[in-house]
Amino acid sequence: MKIKVIPRSNIRTSKKSSSKFRPLIEALESLQPGGDAIEVTYGNDKELNSMRNVVYTFNRENGQKVKSGKDAVNSKIFFFKDK
Repeated sequence: MKIKVIPRSNIRTSKKSSSKFRPLIEALESLQPGGDAIEVTYGNDKELNSMRNVVYTFNRENGQKVKSGKDAVNSKIFFFKDK
């Protein structure tokens, strides 16, 4: 048996959440620094945390800095890029 050790960064895994949040990821790709923000309505805190995790992963994989702001009263979250 031949075993080869490779860096973990070379292994890409697909996550279940990537297909559920595909519209969010596509919208994140279209964001411009200092431009419009994305407004997303969420149902509960678990869904909110999942969306934020998707954005954190997007930032890490693409070397970008998408930030978020939350409107808890109206159950909305906003994603934007600073200048």
